[in-house]
Amino acid sequence: MTAVLGASPAATESAPDSPPGTGRVSLVFTALIVGLAAATILSVTLGSVTVPLGETLRVLFGQEASDPRWSMVVRDLRLPRTITAIAVGAALGIAGLQMQTLFRNALADPFILGASSGASLGVAIVVVIGGGGASGFTAGLAGLGRAGVVLAAALGAAAVLLLIVLLSRWVRSAVTLLLIGVMLGSATTAVVSVLLVYSDPQRSQQFLVWGLGSFTATTWSDLKLLVPVVLGGIAVALLTVRALNALLLGEGYARSMGIDIRVVRLTTVVSAALLAGATTAFCGPIGFLGLIVPHLARMAFGTSDHRILLPGVALLGAVLALVCGIMSQMPGTDTVFPLNAVTAIVGAPVVIAVLIRSRRGALGAAL
Repeated sequence: MTAVLGASPAATESAPDSPPGTGRVSLVFTALIVGLAAATILSVTLGSVTVPLGETLRVLFGQEASDPRWSMVVRDLRLPRTITAIAVGAALGIAGLQMQTLFRNALADPFILGASSGASLGVAIVVVIGGGGASGFTAGLAGLGRAGVVLAAALGAAAVLLLIVLLSRWVRSAVTLLLIGVMLGSATTAVVSVLLVYSDPQRSQQFLVWGLGSFTATTWSDLKLLVPVVLGGIAVALLTVRALNALLLGEGYARSMGIDIRVVRLTTVVSAALLAGATTAFCGPIGFLGLIVPHLARMAFGTSDHRILLPGVALLGAVLALVCGIMSQMPGTDTVFPLNAVTAIVGAPVVIAVLIRSRRGALGAAL
């Protein structure tokens, strides 16, 4: 929290850069599309049991594999996991871009307004009141099954979002709204800690496992809800492209362009919280992706223009989420690493590089 609030002006967003060459943009988009296709194939091919590439392609094109077990593994287990990773990566990338632009803070992420903490609170309440059997947290929580986990997380995130939306009507400064979000998140996290102290140790352990994040628990029925919600949040984000570009030059400039700051702020907050809340509800709180993807996209495309960055972060987020998902599964073994551990290993060097780069920029400006 201190790092986010203490980001220097040099670390904040700058004005849109000069449009990069068409060749560079086309090259980066082509590379991302090819990378997404390759990562998708690897995601459904690799795992504790490696499915032959030819058999994987047969299943992906609607045919049956020569071994029925391979069809089941690809179609029923790995394909939902892969689609989940694509949706979550795109959602967190876009939400992170929105938050960094809205608050003009390079270290803002999708969960800065407390959506993740609200979702965790909802699940923690279910843990304390209901609990689950030894069969697993998402299999029998409070007798509601996985639907109970998703519903609790969604309601918790929605409650925090509603409070933020109500407060935004009386808050004029985006920085003040950011501080309120951080404080709400801290208070919610404190309540979660208290609830876990008085819950059954086994249930607390199950909650902690959920909090590590995972793409593997979603099913085809989950995707029928997750994918439309993510697409809806992305559609709302597309409506704010012009306003977000104007906000890069400050709220005063945006007002001079005839943009209603409060409407833009409300729309952006709703879109980002919807994207972050949906992903948390189905996959747990997944860190770092929403923080690092926008920075990597800016470096790749060489611009801050949201007309390019918005689709760019969606593609890059999807690719990076797939890669992290593959790494967490440790292909060829039964070892599974916590997803948040993998995203942290990948994301920490990027954040450090951003901080060093921002510090150098601040020193250069001072000189």
